[in-house]
Amino acid sequence: MKKWLRLLLIAVIGIQLYPVDRTNPPVQSDFSGPAEVKAVLKSACFDCHSNETQWPWYSYVAPISWFVAHHVEEGRAEFNLSEWDSIDKMRQKKIRGEMWEEVEDGEMPLPPYIWLHSEAKLSEAQKKVLEEWAEGEDDDGEHDDEHDNDGEHK
Repeated sequence: MKKWLRLLLIAVIGIQLYPVDRTNPPVQSDFSGPAEVKAVLKSACFDCHSNETQWPWYSYVAPISWFVAHHVEEGRAEFNLSEWDSIDKMRQKKIRGEMWEEVEDGEMPLPPYIWLHSEAKLSEAQKKVLEEWAEGEDDDGEHDDEHDNDGEHK
């Protein structure tokens, strides 16, 4: 039994030596959407979808660090709020819609993230802010053609 515990301890220490990239590249452009939307995104999305990730203590402990770094890498690849203003308007519109679908379906923020970051759990009011932003007017002030003036889907 002691031999197995020693081997397990050696393995746990050994995996800590596997390097994980926890860098935050420079912010290309700050998210310039409405302040209310930015506040919601900062509380629930920025850790995985921006270059402003706050790396918590557990992101330094393998194998959890591998999971966290992988999710941040995937999140930034999907869309990066630190590069938002350099994304063309049509792509932004598509991302906003996809973002809202994920939130509406309860898929984002990820449940394990919410367990560890209770501030990321979106209230109904915060969800409404994201929904209106996602389905509302384009940044150039033109209304989304798929919705009438009351926000109802046509």
